[in-house]
Amino acid sequence: MYYAHFGLKQPPFKITPNTEFFFSGGNRGAILDALIYAVTSGEGIIKVVGEVGSGKTMLCRMLQTLLPENVESVYLANPSVAPEDILHAIAFELQLKLPKNADRLQVMQVLQSYLVERHASRRQVVIFVEEAQGMPLETLEEIRLLSNLETKHDKLLQIVLFGQPELDVNLNETQIRQLRERITHSFSLGPLEENEIGEYLIFRLRAAGYYGPHLFSKSSIRKLSVAAKGLVRRVNILADKSLLSAFADNVYQVTPKHVNTAIKDSEFGAEQTRLLNKPRIYLMALAALLAGLAMGFILKQQLGYDAEQPMSHANASKALSSAQAALRPKAAPADKIEVQASTSDISQAGPAVSGSTSAAADKTTAIDILQRRLEVTQNWLNQQPPSTVTIQFMGGGDDAQIRTQLEELAGQIELDNIYVFRTKVNGRAFLSATYGSYTNRDEAVRAMQTLPKIVRANRPQLRTTGGIQQEIK
Repeated sequence: MYYAHFGLKQPPFKITPNTEFFFSGGNRGAILDALIYAVTSGEGIIKVVGEVGSGKTMLCRMLQTLLPENVESVYLANPSVAPEDILHAIAFELQLKLPKNADRLQVMQVLQSYLVERHASRRQVVIFVEEAQGMPLETLEEIRLLSNLETKHDKLLQIVLFGQPELDVNLNETQIRQLRERITHSFSLGPLEENEIGEYLIFRLRAAGYYGPHLFSKSSIRKLSVAAKGLVRRVNILADKSLLSAFADNVYQVTPKHVNTAIKDSEFGAEQTRLLNKPRIYLMALAALLAGLAMGFILKQQLGYDAEQPMSHANASKALSSAQAALRPKAAPADKIEVQASTSDISQAGPAVSGSTSAAADKTTAIDILQRRLEVTQNWLNQQPPSTVTIQFMGGGDDAQIRTQLEELAGQIELDNIYVFRTKVNGRAFLSATYGSYTNRDEAVRAMQTLPKIVRANRPQLRTTGGIQQEIK
């Protein structure tokens, strides 16, 4: 990889949220402080809205990290929960003992008793709901009813909704207006400005161990900013690919050329390229039309072509050669000819870059690792009681990324204790990875503290196997 080339100790632009790389610019720090105040004050429902890739998950992880120890959090990663199941999902995550075949009323009573007990111990419970825009309106209403649980002076449960702009659209529905009225704090994550992106890039590089001058030129930052549209995830993807392209060229500063290569190698970059190329296609069509007209004119001028008299085959060949010669551009003087070296695609950058991805044999091993963990996990889940606690430390929608990360972790933690399961987040396929099987939360917390730093840096969460089964269903 390019880390040693630029003097980096770790990857600076991974898209997996790492709280050590939290950037407080772009109003992120101010929003985080306001969220901490809103949660600890214990009033109402809190809403955080931001576009895809704007940094909502990172903000959620930071909030969980900085909340006082007396605040207990429940993390709901899968919003596609039916209204009749949401109470059970929360109870599972809190490890509450429920009567067999408990109905909604019984679950609510057990949950309320637990919250009253926590309040008496001066502890708070807060629920974080990710991708809340994908939650059915009926389920949102069920969550609103949970916010009714309170004492004479305090709410027993805090709820923080993280979602895309569609969440605001859902909350404007008439049947959900009661929940909308309960929202006491609302925050919006806007895109980063160009100057903030420059600050963001050097901040992440410094956090990864870089000490030199800015690796990105001003013109490359400008181009990257336009392509990323201020979205943090896109910035990370383009910055990573740009550094890889600069590494392939064996240079120590990223230029617009390297950013262009990164844009072409990105999914959203391909779409942008198609949009930019539309005017170019029209110009090419116009040029072809004009060239055809010019050729016809030259044929007529040079051979005295009369449309009413047929042209012989020999004369036609001669006319065509003459027209092509007339249209052929004159050669430029030697000192005016400009040669521009083409930049190979990142995926074809040669041996220096191919080391950043797995070779064929390694790729087969990585695929075997992922497939094996998926198979083992299904058997493991079927054998575990719902109260078993495990540590969720990794997730993503890209199989290749999870394979690579599993391969990297193979030498640091026991693969036999890693479990991977498939679910859906906002209707899209998602992979989650957990570690270990523990009888209670205290045991899991102690085990979490012994995990390698690279795993703990991702701010792992405690899950129950019952909650995981609910999420898979």
